[in-house]
Amino acid sequence: MSAERIGGGGVANPDGKLGAMSVFALAAGGMVGGGIYVALGVVVQASAQWAWLSFLIAGIVAVTSAFSYARLSVLFGKSGGAFEFLEEMKHSGLAGTLSWMLLAGYVLTIALYGYAFGEYVANAFGGGPWMKRGLSVGAMVGLTALNLGGLGKMTMIEITIVCANLLALMALAVFGLMQWDPDMMTRGIEAKPVSATLVGAAAIFVSYEGFQLLTYEYDQIRKADTRFVPLLTGSAIVVVVIYIAVALGAVMLIGADGAINEKSVALAVAAQKAWGVMGLAVMTLAAAFATSAAINSTLYSSARLAARVAEEKELPSFFSKTNKQDAPYTAILTFGAAAGLLSVTGSLSQLVEAASLVFLMTFLIVNVICLRRVAAWRIVPATGVILGGILGVVLVWRLAQNAPISLSVVVAYAFGAFFLRPVILKKFL
Repeated sequence: MSAERIGGGGVANPDGKLGAMSVFALAAGGMVGGGIYVALGVVVQASAQWAWLSFLIAGIVAVTSAFSYARLSVLFGKSGGAFEFLEEMKHSGLAGTLSWMLLAGYVLTIALYGYAFGEYVANAFGGGPWMKRGLSVGAMVGLTALNLGGLGKMTMIEITIVCANLLALMALAVFGLMQWDPDMMTRGIEAKPVSATLVGAAAIFVSYEGFQLLTYEYDQIRKADTRFVPLLTGSAIVVVVIYIAVALGAVMLIGADGAINEKSVALAVAAQKAWGVMGLAVMTLAAAFATSAAINSTLYSSARLAARVAEEKELPSFFSKTNKQDAPYTAILTFGAAAGLLSVTGSLSQLVEAASLVFLMTFLIVNVICLRRVAAWRIVPATGVILGGILGVVLVWRLAQNAPISLSVVVAYAFGAFFLRPVILKKFL
């Protein structure tokens, strides 16, 4: 079923638009869809006992960005997100550059979700590296085929998965918090200074991407002019609370060393510690369905965005071509293949941090636009600009120290998107 036929509460609406429940659930699901399953160990390794505070700091930037995205969507009254904002401001060149960066970020994120799917499912069956890679590729192939068949947006199914996913995460968080033991936050590792929170926050910002996918469907939301800002901002706030609770609760169960040593499947290990084999099964299913839904919806939205950008002549024209199911098949195949390759060749930390850098750059730009164009509540985007800028500097420094090749690739791609894009477009348009 498509987004056009499902509304609030999962019941078909006469006007065919998304209701409040659908918008809230899809925005929250876009964020929780896979990032938290692989981000916990990364942030604990970076900030030790301050992992929960890292999620809070990154979450503040996410909340301000959700607010800015929503306010600008209402201001311009169009679907399209950051690309459309810049197009409306007559900055087509910058819009094109940003769209190239965003699409790269989505490919990295899809790869991260594919990586997480393979890790969690293979872990449940005791599989090794080859099973993990095979599962990642299999998930990517299957979901790419689903999108090619015109089934990339299945709103009712996504909402069901989101609700089950949030329930599983909150159950784990509450159970872990009931075992409260502050010593578990530094078990087996050295405590770190509070300044390490910035390193942790910068490293896992990708865990909060996803809410902006709803801005691509702004014109499909009922009463968007009055509902969109509180719904999108509220969903981000709820996700921040859930992440903090999970970060604390899971570490209470397996300790900081357990979260780091098993960082690819930390939540499954925590669930097994809490409820045995049943816990392992539940969390594995939650991770598998959440990551699958996230791959599906992100591939759908990113391909649609690519087609829209191609129509504006900011991408080669073949990205706008569609098949009989009205699916932009060139974009779907390109992004699916690239993400599948990255999911089996990239390391967890590199995928997380490279994607975080791309989205942090994008959200900074959106907050700057909101600060300039929207008069009310300017303190919100201003906070996003200041705090996001600090995290951006920290993340670049971290990548320069620990993953210089990944940083070089991102910088080279950004350079090409800005300076070489016009040359490429002249050749392919």
